[in-house]
Amino acid sequence: MSVAFRRDSDEEHLEPKFELPLPSGPNLVTARGKTLIDERIAALEAEQPNADEDRRTQIARELRYWNTRRITAVLAPVPPADEVAFGSRVRFRLNGKEQELTIVGDDEADPAAGKIAFSAPLARAMMGAMAGEAVAFNGRADAVEVLGVRPD
Repeated sequence: MSVAFRRDSDEEHLEPKFELPLPSGPNLVTARGKTLIDERIAALEAEQPNADEDRRTQIARELRYWNTRRITAVLAPVPPADEVAFGSRVRFRLNGKEQELTIVGDDEADPAAGKIAFSAPLARAMMGAMAGEAVAFNGRADAVEVLGVRPD
C-alpha cells in the first residue's frame, strides 16, 4: 500500500492549537477588570479537576492566557472628572444618536454592555476631550460631540 494512503493515527492530522493571542500594548485594567481576571482564573481552576482530558487541555491553555494577563495587569489611575480617559464614563452624540460608554481594558470590553476597550478607534478618538468638545472620527472633523464625562 502506498504511504499516501496509510495513516497511523488521527492525532497527526489535527489542526495545531496555538496559544490565545495577547492584545498588543499595555495591559491596563480597572479595579473591576482586575477582579474579573481573578474570578476567571478561579473558575477555570475549580473546573479543572473534574474535566475530561480534552477540556483539561483547553483549561490549561486558557489559564496560561489569564495568568499572563494577571501578571502583566497595570491598574490604571482614577480618571480625571472632566476629561475622557481610561476608566471614564462618556456620554456623547455620534451620527445624531446619544450614547454612553465606559472606556475599559481589552479583556473587560463588552460593547453590548456599554464597555469599549481603550484601544478601540472610538475610544482613542475621544481620549483627552472634555464635555462640549467635538472630536474627529471616521474622517469627519466633528463626528463625535462629547456631552458629559465622569469617572466610572
